Amino acid sequence: MHTNYYFLRLLAPALTQQLAGYQVVTCFSQEKDELVIGLTNGTAEFWLKAQLSAAFPALALPETFHRARANSVDLMPDLLGQQVQQVVVLPQDRVLQFRFRSGATLLFKLYSSRPNAIFRLTDDGAAELFHQRYTPDADIRPLATEQPTEPALPQAVAPDSATNPLKRYPALSDLPARYLRTHGYDAAPPEAKEQQIQELIKRLENPEELFIITLEGRTRLSLLPLGEIVRTLPADAIAALRAFVPLALSRRAYELELRQLRQTLERRAEEAATSAGMARTRLHALEHTAGYRQTADLIMAYLSQIPAGATQVEVVDFYQDNQPRLIKLKPTETPQRTAQNLYRKAKNQQIETRQLAERAERRETEAFWCLERLEELAALPLDLRILRQWRKQHQLEPETKAKASQELPFKVFEDSGFTILVGRNAQNNDLLTQRYAHKDDLWLHAKDVSGSHVVVRHRAGQPVPEPVIERAAQLAAWYSRRQNDSLCPVTVTPKKFVRKPKGALPGQVLVEREKVVLVVPANPFERVG
Repeated sequence: MHTNYYFLRLLAPALTQQLAGYQVVTCFSQEKDELVIGLTNGTAEFWLKAQLSAAFPALALPETFHRARANSVDLMPDLLGQQVQQVVVLPQDRVLQFRFRSGATLLFKLYSSRPNAIFRLTDDGAAELFHQRYTPDADIRPLATEQPTEPALPQAVAPDSATNPLKRYPALSDLPARYLRTHGYDAAPPEAKEQQIQELIKRLENPEELFIITLEGRTRLSLLPLGEIVRTLPADAIAALRAFVPLALSRRAYELELRQLRQTLERRAEEAATSAGMARTRLHALEHTAGYRQTADLIMAYLSQIPAGATQVEVVDFYQDNQPRLIKLKPTETPQRTAQNLYRKAKNQQIETRQLAERAERRETEAFWCLERLEELAALPLDLRILRQWRKQHQLEPETKAKASQELPFKVFEDSGFTILVGRNAQNNDLLTQRYAHKDDLWLHAKDVSGSHVVVRHRAGQPVPEPVIERAAQLAAWYSRRQNDSLCPVTVTPKKFVRKPKGALPGQVLVEREKVVLVVPANPFERVG
């Protein structure tokens, strides 16, 4: 709530009292999204450092500040020499206004998405913007001195405000709403809801204490006791900012990396569990339906009873308690040929069953590993150095190089930190294999049919895990003429064993050494469950 209206409402009179007789002596920036203003009354100094980044807008009030000799730029020259008259907050908004005795104003717009600073020499004068790209901010008008600072709040600003009085108070933000809900607001009758809100607003307008809290992995300043309370502070807005902002900035890197790690592990656990579930479902279907071998055995057992050119035959299934069973046949194919094809499919089905069982076990193990790491992550101490050591120990480090996925002319997929590139057509396949692929990258292609070249980017010191190879093989199968096959053989080999013979057509290559895996073609954009 350090940028919330109710906190700024507490901060504004404190700054008015603190800065009485102070005038601006310096205004500059030495970092991106930072505006530093130095004031003095002749004997003491006061520093205001505005962090105007969308990630963390804040007003820091350091007790001392040392300007760097390099990379420092003077800004807003007309602000120099201006003497502070009053600091106010725009009604029900996140805009803090400094009015100077000359009539000039400086507005700090502290919206989390587009913060800015707006300076005017007069109320009707041209606006000088700190972030010049936010041109609509020039339309934000300063609060005139004769205007009341607390206009009456409209009784309704939303159609459903009668059933939910919170809609009439848009400045409350998320923390007060959370606080109400933890005190039974949602289940309360309308009269009780209104009473709870009025009591809450009285508390926000005259807080007895302020709190630095941790909520959902973020360190925040609150006017209400919520989440895990890190520190309890007196209701001194200036002292609270001086305590909160340095702590929040020091924790931001830790909290960001912690959040990213948690999201990565949760995503991997979900993907692994989904993949294992799909494998188990397919395995169950194979184990509880009549297999190709059983059908072939029945055809051969009743071969003498099948007339030539028959499209179907009814037999007694000795595999299923001698129940009658209807077997469809191809009139253009002899029963012996049909049985032979079924025996071949049965052999592939055995391989598929074994691979499905292995995949399910492997992916379940991976999901369990991710859940264990999430438990460890929750127990780690609040220390960025320890967090990074733990991340490195478990090989969960983020990519150090900027990803060029948007610039690559191929289909790009990610799996467990590995980049998978898929060619779009014959010419694009040549581009991928001949120009973009490194000799140590893994190269895949559906065997004996036309299809996309697939490349798994090599990562130094990290062999490509089996689940990633499997995913890449499924992509190679899907982007080939075997897309609708129940099982597809895929060639897997290091790129160094793939060469293009002289005079070969676009997309044609020669593979000198290969390993073949059998996979089920998988649509990468189809989500199961």
